Amino acid sequence: MRLVVVSNRLPFTVSFAEGTPQFKSSAGGLTTGLWSYLDSKSQDGVERPDCLWMGWPGTSIPPAQEAAVRAYGAKHYKSNPIFLPEECMDRFYLGFCNKTLWPLFHYFPTLTRYEEEHWQEYRNINRLFAEALVKELRPDDVVWIHDYHLMLLPKLVREKFPEMPIGFFLHIPFPSWEIFRMLPRGWREEIIEGLLGSSLIGFHTHDYVRYFLTSVLRTAGYEHHLGSLTLRDRTVKVDTFPMGVEFEHFEQAASSKATGLRVEELRQKCVGQKVIFSVDRLDYTKGLIDRLRGYETFLKNNPQWHGKVVFIVSVAPSRIGVDSYQVMKLELEQTVGRIVGDFGNVHWTPLVYQFRNLTFDEIVPLYRLCDVALITPLRDGMNLVAKEFIASRPDRTGVLILSEMAGAAKEMGEALIINPFHREDFANALEQALTMPVEEQVKRNKLLQERLRRYDVVRWADDFVQSLLSTQKTEAALRARALTGKALAMLIQQYHSATRRALLLDYDGTLVPFAAEPRLAQPDAELLELLTVLGSDPANELTIVSGRPRHTLENWFGRLPISMIAEHGVWLRNTKSDWHMLKSMTNDWKERVRPILQLFVDRLPGALLEEKEFSLAWHYRRADPEQAPLRAKELLDDLAGYTRNIDVQVFEGNKVIEVRNSGVNKGTAALEWLSGQTPEFILGIGDDWTDEDLFRALPASAFSVRVGVANTAALYYLSNHTAVRRVLRELSDSSRGQNNGTVRAT
Repeated sequence: MRLVVVSNRLPFTVSFAEGTPQFKSSAGGLTTGLWSYLDSKSQDGVERPDCLWMGWPGTSIPPAQEAAVRAYGAKHYKSNPIFLPEECMDRFYLGFCNKTLWPLFHYFPTLTRYEEEHWQEYRNINRLFAEALVKELRPDDVVWIHDYHLMLLPKLVREKFPEMPIGFFLHIPFPSWEIFRMLPRGWREEIIEGLLGSSLIGFHTHDYVRYFLTSVLRTAGYEHHLGSLTLRDRTVKVDTFPMGVEFEHFEQAASSKATGLRVEELRQKCVGQKVIFSVDRLDYTKGLIDRLRGYETFLKNNPQWHGKVVFIVSVAPSRIGVDSYQVMKLELEQTVGRIVGDFGNVHWTPLVYQFRNLTFDEIVPLYRLCDVALITPLRDGMNLVAKEFIASRPDRTGVLILSEMAGAAKEMGEALIINPFHREDFANALEQALTMPVEEQVKRNKLLQERLRRYDVVRWADDFVQSLLSTQKTEAALRARALTGKALAMLIQQYHSATRRALLLDYDGTLVPFAAEPRLAQPDAELLELLTVLGSDPANELTIVSGRPRHTLENWFGRLPISMIAEHGVWLRNTKSDWHMLKSMTNDWKERVRPILQLFVDRLPGALLEEKEFSLAWHYRRADPEQAPLRAKELLDDLAGYTRNIDVQVFEGNKVIEVRNSGVNKGTAALEWLSGQTPEFILGIGDDWTDEDLFRALPASAFSVRVGVANTAALYYLSNHTAVRRVLRELSDSSRGQNNGTVRAT
């Protein structure tokens, strides 16, 4: 097995000095965290599986230098660069990624831009990544795709490698549906379908999982069960994996002699003062200006702390090319100047501001020096800085003030959790932190350190990879039951060799896709021709086994040389006979039940009532996908009590609840239709719970096929109605030859 990691950026970045490539390690939690996992050994000391990292090297590489960059990546980082034109990356990265996805997914819709040119470039770059990746993949590879830059990539890879384990992890928040729906319909649908190409989709927090599953439901219509999405031909697992940090690395660095000396040097510069520390990239999501204003409110409310506290604010340059960041930098510096001017004097500077990147050797001493770490993003997928601070406190002192809008807040409840939009929250938390007894600090940080030590970045990556591999057990079991390859060849061979055959086919969801309203799912010319050929074969007996009313089936298929079973087994019409009931029954119960169903039609916009001769069906396919299941449960509860003393059954199907007479099902109807026949070959195909009675009624030698992935009594499955038609078409090609132009009379 080889783990293939794919991200927008490689773990190293390339720049040029006088035409010569210069290499340096990439910054950021994603690249550093992943590389520490890939470069580590497993807990038993055995080397991890082979790996390959693919991504962009950070700049446009001249063709003459590509070989050198590729050689460096292979030697030092097990990487294979994807070379892309810089102008394309500008439209992709500075355009769609950072002017559309980044602000929207962080709940800044007013900063979001919707440029069709940027969207098309996003699609183009994902396609170029896919083309480069496909060239490198081997059949036994496991693919792990990262972050919002590549949300279309899983589906593109799946199209080329349908059985490959593909994982995707989103490192930023996934927004609520009300935010996500602000994307144009076509864009959001393609993003969701792209992500659903994965076998496993991971998020930092359970909230993000819930929001994603809601968006899947409302965009693609797939409901989940305990985080598993059942697609037509496979399942997708969605789960929570909170990313950790290199705990031991920070702990050891913080405990080192060099760090201790540096901390003492820094303390000499702030004798008699408590130190508050903040470090972040320049980004509007980080709440830097709100943080300064919160500190300003603290100083206004607590004059007794003047001269006794200093706030060290370190801001790292980020996304220099984005206009909004330059505006924010100016406002940030103006706010710093105002606070220093309003509260400072010749003896005391309340705030120290620096705008530059801090190295690891600079930031760890500051983590250890400070009394309070102020980490208050307005929205953050996780925020690893908070975890780094806790890992860098060998004596377990210090207080973490953390925004409730950071993903890390979900697992760091011992911190002081605040609302980053409320200045009084800042002021109160700072006062509490600065006066917190040491014993309380140690108690809180002990719990935090134990948790973060157990679930560090290596454990996070291991958990994800193992979960990804475990999805393949489910996929392998599904593939074993797929009607493809040897199984399909055996079916066709037995069909060819049989002289008497019986074919039982469901209609909705099996021969045609579901429609918004039942009346819209009419058979097309291709299907009618296909059924005619199969039904005309003298060796075949074919019946449509449907829940449809008999008049509908008669209208659609009455001229074809086939049999029909209507209303799930109430009515049967053999090829050369009229309709007749399979069981004597009445429908006087409908007058009592109809008002209940009509009430729920009125209570749920988009629902409709379908009336058949001996059944009533409440359809909710067009209703709100979140409200509809709640109403359906209410209706089932009401019907359970109301129909207790009536000889009827209540069934829940695919977006439908149906009430019909007891003792009627497709299984008994199929046995009645098969009685008197002696077929050598039987094929039954259906797509939902009503067809399970049919599958159970068929003899063990029959080929039973469920359309879509589900727990089923059927022996095999096909992905959708298109796959069903493909199989029937192969059978019909054989029947054409046997018909020799003759058509059996109806």
